[in-house]
Amino acid sequence: MNVYDGWRIARMLEHRGLTQTDNVADADIIILNTCAVRAKATDKVFSALGRIRRAKKPNALFGIVGCVAREAGANAFRRIPELNFVLGPQSYHKLPEILDDPDSRLLDINLGGLEKFDSLPQLEKSPRIAYIPIQEGCNHCCTYCIVPYTRGREISRSFESVMHDTIHAAQTGAIEICFLGQNVNGYKHTDENGKLYRLSDLIRETAKIPEIMRIRFTSSYPTEMTDDLISMFATEPKLLPFLNMPIQSGSQNVLSRMNRPYTLELYCDIINKLKQARPDIQISSDFIVGFPGESDSDFDDTMKIAQKIKYINSYSFKYSPRPHTGAALMSDQIPENIKAERLAKLDAYLNEVQREFNISCIDKTLSCLLEGPDKTGKHLIYRTPYMQPCIVEYRENAPELTDIIITDANKACLRGKFKI
Repeated sequence: MNVYDGWRIARMLEHRGLTQTDNVADADIIILNTCAVRAKATDKVFSALGRIRRAKKPNALFGIVGCVAREAGANAFRRIPELNFVLGPQSYHKLPEILDDPDSRLLDINLGGLEKFDSLPQLEKSPRIAYIPIQEGCNHCCTYCIVPYTRGREISRSFESVMHDTIHAAQTGAIEICFLGQNVNGYKHTDENGKLYRLSDLIRETAKIPEIMRIRFTSSYPTEMTDDLISMFATEPKLLPFLNMPIQSGSQNVLSRMNRPYTLELYCDIINKLKQARPDIQISSDFIVGFPGESDSDFDDTMKIAQKIKYINSYSFKYSPRPHTGAALMSDQIPENIKAERLAKLDAYLNEVQREFNISCIDKTLSCLLEGPDKTGKHLIYRTPYMQPCIVEYRENAPELTDIIITDANKACLRGKFKI
């Protein structure tokens, strides 16, 4: 979502006659697009702001947009008095106001609607992978999660506006579409005739676009993985055989305290349905270790579910107390050293599963999408259907989507050669 927001902000400023620079000291306006999902991310924002105010030109405008702006609000001005603007994730389309009146301060952290999508200019050239937000916010209110506060309650874009952006992306260079949302498979839109559209309808319509060869979506909530969506993995070959479906914990006790109202049996049943629909599908997940009250037995249950599902890629973190969340007020917080020990154990196992899956791909031929050259310029990086990076020798005019024979692998990436 932040990558998409960054693209749209840059395009908006380009329409105002600005060009991008990598040098803070040269910039006339400096924008930090921020995430507040963990405390460490918020801390990094204010640390970066401190460096920027010392390095920037005296008259350069600077500020923050996104979730940290919403979380910090007016307090951001108190911490960094030189800030010019603090704009929440649904207000960054108001940046031109600060350009029109650079002597003012702009604070807008309101949770509005979907105005930003209609207010911003379209990209004239789409990247190969186009991110298309279809909804924002979340209604699930997990006790550890700040998203309902920073992004608000769930709101879905209209089917027509999403398809308009999707078609535009396809016509301007996109080969892959990634639908985005804090609760992406909770997408629901009812048109003026009473017709209900779900994520499966967006996938079905997008697959009809000739230029689009790959479709995926993130991030999914287990109870929203409905049968109509599962069936798309069986019937639509353009839908990649890869799904991120966070479980967060393998303990039913911890899931209840997290306010994640699904059973482990339901979660595993969804995995089984997905594998029946698409036998080659692979799953990734998110984990939180050290949630308040998590016992050794609870953590053992998390290890067991990881061993049962064998996620090929996962994001695991120590629990981080966030403001405006119920878990931050729980009395039975876990000591940092125990969190660190549990995270190290879980990560060691998850990394080994990822390494084993990557090695299992050796000698297979996978259809891969070009991402671009590596830092050396001597190789190209492609992405497999499972989002693994695959390194091949540089070739002039390399195809954007092509079959690659996998020749080697480690935990981090694959290596391969062009089939043709």
